[in-house]
Amino acid sequence: MSVTPKSSRVSILVKALPQPSKKHGETVCCAGVNAEGAWKRLFPIRFRHLKGNSSFKRWDWVEFKYTRPPSDRRTESCRVHEESIRIVGQLKKSERSNFLSSLVLPSVEAASEAGHSLALIRPKQPSFRIRKKSADQISRERDAYKQAAAQTSMFDAELAAIEPTPYEFRFKFTDTDSSHDYANGDWEAHAMFWRGRSAGKSDQETLAWIKHTFAVDYPKKGMLFAVGNQAKRPHVWQLLGVLRVDDNQQSSLPI
Repeated sequence: MSVTPKSSRVSILVKALPQPSKKHGETVCCAGVNAEGAWKRLFPIRFRHLKGNSSFKRWDWVEFKYTRPPSDRRTESCRVHEESIRIVGQLKKSERSNFLSSLVLPSVEAASEAGHSLALIRPKQPSFRIRKKSADQISRERDAYKQAAAQTSMFDAELAAIEPTPYEFRFKFTDTDSSHDYANGDWEAHAMFWRGRSAGKSDQETLAWIKHTFAVDYPKKGMLFAVGNQAKRPHVWQLLGVLRVDDNQQSSLPI
């Protein structure tokens, strides 16, 4: 297998909630699509260690170098050279719907049958739900984040451990083949919760804002789900990103 690094340029679509990793510390599942419409999964991304022109957001065009990961057979997966990450632009809001339209698949099953490990789905009848976590669950997550934050090399800046969100956000939805009930793994919803608290809002006010965003605003204007499967359990799919993208088919229907 060649270890010569390859180059890629993608628009970032997925920035999932940071996850503790025994091998890499704290990592974030990131993924994007290149100009030819091919998915790339960026891993391992220690996102909170990225600075300046490498600390990207959703919709940023990002260049990076990568090699094929030895233990991940998924064709979209890239072992990213973290130091090579560079932001080179942003996908304009007016271009997003057309850019992504050809990537939207009818169902998770269709993605699996096509051999994909990442896909965009336009959910039908999405139902957003909020569940309060138990004290034990929060404690376990807090301990895992502390251990992950402590796993740094002599060249890394020390990070404060992430405080887990005390609520779980979930979506029930259907596609053309079946119904699903997925935890919302998108970092955005959890970041919204902490922004609300930082602004002095009560939990009730913050949760109402989050629920309106994902249960009313996004479905009304147009919403896509970025889903992906697990490397060791390819039959298990997860909701990695919730994208606010205009539904061209919906807007073209006669009134």
